[in-house]
This record gives sequence, structure tokens and C-alpha cells, in this order.
Amino acid sequence: MHPNYNRNGSISIATCANAIKVPYLNISIIMPKVKTNSSAKKRFKVTATGKITHQKSYKRHILTKKTTKRKRALGVDAVVHKSNMNFVKKLLRLK
Repeated sequence: MHPNYNRNGSISIATCANAIKVPYLNISIIMPKVKTNSSAKKRFKVTATGKITHQKSYKRHILTKKTTKRKRALGVDAVVHKSNMNFVKKLLRLK
């Protein structure tokens, strides 16, 4: 988007949802959008109650030596631990 120059020499940018008006400079600035971490989007899911779940590790390969009970338990999603919750929320832009 190109800026528009007014008659008095000030710059104004077309209005949009993320534009911020700076009255003392008589301009509108479009703020950049904050991006969600793409790898985190694929690894975590937010439940309806607000909990964040992830898949457990050790279920990809070398499965012959693991018991069926252990493999079945590894297939169930786990909730992110509270010590990591703030970090994961920042990645997902929930905080």
C-alpha cells in the first residue's frame, strides 16, 4: 500500500483494521501483524476448556521392543506442563 500525500504535506495511509492514527504527526501508520509460530501451530492444539495438548514422544520408530500397553499409552495426547505453559502460549500468540 502506498502512502497518500495531503495538500499540507502530511502523509496519510488508507484506513484499515490495523492502522494507528498519530494525531500530532497527522499520519496513520499500519502496524505489522504479529505472526503465530508455524511449527507450534502444528504441534499443539487448544481444547475447548483452554488447555493445550501435545503428542507424546517415543512413538515414531523402534516400536518392536516397546510393550503394547506402553505404545497405547503413548498414543494419548498429553496436556502441556504448567512450567512450559507461558512459553507455548507466546508461540501460539494466546498471551
